[in-house]
Amino acid sequence: MSEQKGNKQMTRREFIRKGSYVAGGAIGGGVLGGLITQQVLKPNDKNLGAAPPEKAKVERYTQAMMYFSNPEDFNVLSQAAERIFPADKLGPGAIDLDVPYYIDHQLAGAWGHNARDYMMGPFYPGLETQGFQSHLKRNEIFSQGIGKIKSFSQQKYKKTFTELTEKEQDEVLIAFEKGDVPMEGVTSSDFFKLFRMVVLEGVYADPLYGGNRDMAGWKMKSFPGNQMSYLDKIEAKDFLEIEPVSLHAHMPTHGK
Repeated sequence: MSEQKGNKQMTRREFIRKGSYVAGGAIGGGVLGGLITQQVLKPNDKNLGAAPPEKAKVERYTQAMMYFSNPEDFNVLSQAAERIFPADKLGPGAIDLDVPYYIDHQLAGAWGHNARDYMMGPFYPGLETQGFQSHLKRNEIFSQGIGKIKSFSQQKYKKTFTELTEKEQDEVLIAFEKGDVPMEGVTSSDFFKLFRMVVLEGVYADPLYGGNRDMAGWKMKSFPGNQMSYLDKIEAKDFLEIEPVSLHAHMPTHGK
């Protein structure tokens, strides 16, 4: 009996040991391996100039493509995102807020692969309150959408999307918003709604997710971010301008 029990314990240990190898291999090959093979786009001088001198020298390792492998597609995504949320006198636009990287990373992750969605058919057009149904994953919709933006720009203006004026870029996106651009498995209108939604997420989500650089999106809205407590402010009579705090601020400091 004791020998059988010992064998059972050894079997469990062996399973855990081998399981850890598998997990380690998946992490190394899936995440680290993917990052090594991706190109890193350098931040532009405008972005660096807008940051404090001490921050301008810091390498931003989140500025790397995880889903897109073609820099041209990523640049089209970036320019389109900038038209959805352009820079103005009130603050930075989508590009300076790192929104394109936020979208890219989302497409590479569970959201882009519809990992938590029911994806079995049949698929029927839903009511306006139900949203759209498609057999395509979100990253497949974005890949197709970016390709359609490129081809539509060439067809209409004989130029690439990034070569168009801001007015022409707006006209291209308006055509998508109206559903005038044929797409497979989804309408261009649904793609535009999905694209606009994720752009705004990148502007206002916690910087933890790769967008909202330096919490600038929150600062434009005077949003306080992730405060630990408001006990010392809850009885204030006047409106308070609170310096925003990200989730990163709540992490324990190491080596100090």
